Amino acid sequence: SGINAEYGDHSWRLWDLTKPSEILHQEGHSAPVYSVSFHRDGSLLATGGLDSYCRVWDLRTGRAILFLEGHLKSVLSCDFSMDGYHLATGSEDNSCKIWDLRQHKSIYNIPAHSNMVTYCKFAGTSTNSMLLTASYDKTAKVWSHKGWMPLKNLTGHDNKVMCVDCSWEKKYIVTASYDRTFKLWSSKGFTG
Repeated sequence: SGINAEYGDHSWRLWDLTKPSEILHQEGHSAPVYSVSFHRDGSLLATGGLDSYCRVWDLRTGRAILFLEGHLKSVLSCDFSMDGYHLATGSEDNSCKIWDLRQHKSIYNIPAHSNMVTYCKFAGTSTNSMLLTASYDKTAKVWSHKGWMPLKNLTGHDNKVMCVDCSWEKKYIVTASYDRTFKLWSSKGFTG
């Protein structure tokens, strides 16, 4: 299956890539959908919208099962944790929120950056997790799992950092920027 967020019509679509055919076409945001993330088991999908909300959808029924409200501006990124019980959202309000999906509420509000958070991503394992964030402030940051405290500030780009990811074994972190570069960072010493 594939996913497609439709920028102009406030909806998202789920595609079967083997046919290809559309399986679901859902609306639920009052502004364009900007980000999507599959749950690790494939049963849920999170959508982040320019309406400042995040929704969690049950892909078996096609219905929204959670409405996550709390950001002051657009939600630009969302990602499920490795254990599937938490969701991270990054926003134009410069913050990253960690949501407990069992409690249906935000449990951490991380004042992550001095400008909008363009990307957030869980990395590691369910028992040894870290969070990565990228921002228009030209930095990416690495956060520890316990209390989501900052471990490392990755500086060196000359423009907005749009994306960040970690290799599966947590050996490297990569950032991509509007300065037309990507940087590969060794995560040695700050991966927990």
